[in-house]
Amino acid sequence: MRIAKTFLSLALVADAVYGSSWFSNAAYNKWHETELERWLSDHDVPYPTPADRKELEKLVQSNWDNQVVAPYKEWDTAKLTDYLKQKGIETKDSAGSTKDSLIDQVKGVWYESEDKAHNSWLNVKDWILDSWTDSQLKAFCDRHSIPVPQPRKRDTLLEKARSSYETIAQKAGETAAYPGNWLYETWSESDLKEWLDTHGIPAPQPTTRDKLIATVRRNSRLAYLRMKEQQASATSSAQAAYATLTDKLIDAWSESQLKDFCDKNGIPVPQGTKLNQLRALVRKHRADLLGDTLSASASSAFGAATSNIGSNYAKATDAASQAAADAFDKAINTWSETRLKAYLDARGVPVPQASKIDELRALARKHAHKAASGYTAWTFDDWTYDNLKDYILAHGDAAGKKVANQAGVTRDQLLAAAQSGYASASAAGGDSYASVTSYLAKATDSAKAQTFDTWSESDLKAYLDSYGVPAPQGSTLNELRALARRQWTYFKYGTSTPTETVFAKIGESAKAGWDWIKGQLHIGADAAQKQAIKAGDKVKEGADSYQKGAEKVGDKIKEEL
Repeated sequence: MRIAKTFLSLALVADAVYGSSWFSNAAYNKWHETELERWLSDHDVPYPTPADRKELEKLVQSNWDNQVVAPYKEWDTAKLTDYLKQKGIETKDSAGSTKDSLIDQVKGVWYESEDKAHNSWLNVKDWILDSWTDSQLKAFCDRHSIPVPQPRKRDTLLEKARSSYETIAQKAGETAAYPGNWLYETWSESDLKEWLDTHGIPAPQPTTRDKLIATVRRNSRLAYLRMKEQQASATSSAQAAYATLTDKLIDAWSESQLKDFCDKNGIPVPQGTKLNQLRALVRKHRADLLGDTLSASASSAFGAATSNIGSNYAKATDAASQAAADAFDKAINTWSETRLKAYLDARGVPVPQASKIDELRALARKHAHKAASGYTAWTFDDWTYDNLKDYILAHGDAAGKKVANQAGVTRDQLLAAAQSGYASASAAGGDSYASVTSYLAKATDSAKAQTFDTWSESDLKAYLDSYGVPAPQGSTLNELRALARRQWTYFKYGTSTPTETVFAKIGESAKAGWDWIKGQLHIGADAAQKQAIKAGDKVKEGADSYQKGAEKVGDKIKEEL
């Protein structure tokens, strides 16, 4: 009783300090007394019995911020640090970081704003069912005789359950704003424990059914927020992959490659599925993820009337562009100052003196759509050891050739010599520079075709280090190559790669486009590569024909699709 009175006194003080304007609009202001008591009990806040409504509201108010708006304020430093790491934020000297400084950092990257946290409890039905499994939603609908049309898809189940939520509570004489145990009456104790396990929440010990329900109910909002973030991340990654997937590439794959793609991207394939059905399945999943923009435009990009081609192309590439922009932004946030300056230099963008790293990132974003222009000293950035040595011996200056002929010369030394020699030739101009550019025109495609494939582990790590990107511990050689290739792709193409390479340039540079697609879609069979190049040639033929007769080509492609 004494503890409860202390809590009540603190609540009264808080009310005097913060005023009553927000309090009067709080979600719990409309709760029934039993809901107020339930919330306090769920959150282990003692309350006097008997207690009038005003006393209960004051107690909820004094604990609301730490339990609902900013629950991380109750976390220890280890949990705060783990959360920041999950968000990609490394805390320097975390042992020496104060809890208050960690809380401030977590606040900056929390799942939702304070206003959104407050408002979420005005309509609990909008989110409290989202963390349920399909079978739990079906059981809920069946228990309360909610008709759900066949096939009973998740979205339909959720919509029907939400729309009947308040009616069910009223019929049962129960409250719905902070729901009682009635909401979980179709759940077994094992269901409750499984939900807690799934969301990484310890089950209370010793436990009872009531305690399990209280723990699920108390953590439902946080579980929902985590789930939504994971879904958004997964969707973003999938969109980035599917944005590069054209109908012609799907048609180029064999049955085994399509099945491999489905397996690696979580697409269930029924037994006995035929080749054309497999292709339709991949297209359907692509359309679901990209709002059907690619599917709709693949058949119309060449067949639309000339007056509509611009709008059709913009619609087709919108999802791809956004996915690319997000991925590029994520990549450059890890880049070093030197690499950001190099990115801008490779595009001829002047860099103001004394620019801070955030200003460099802003400039890089501004010029994200630009691919590297012409040949620069950075042209050699992705060349192999042998390519660099051959180039220096053939076209390097005397100093460069001396380096190349040294025993035990490293790739970094060869790169520096090639870049220095190129800079000298560029400044001198004339026949010397013409000779260099002629060599580059022939050699670049050869060097690009096997980017990173023959690099050693130390060279790959050094390359990543030039971006300021640490190599994850325990990474395999292939994982390092993939990570290096990802940085190289963004450095070379900015955000132009997913749209320009696939939609506009697949005929001109099918091989370069394939490097991007291979990395995004987790596939790399030699046969698929050859087929993709052939597909690129076909698309180029279609593009040429489109210029002569758009409608005729469009009809042909529509028939094929």
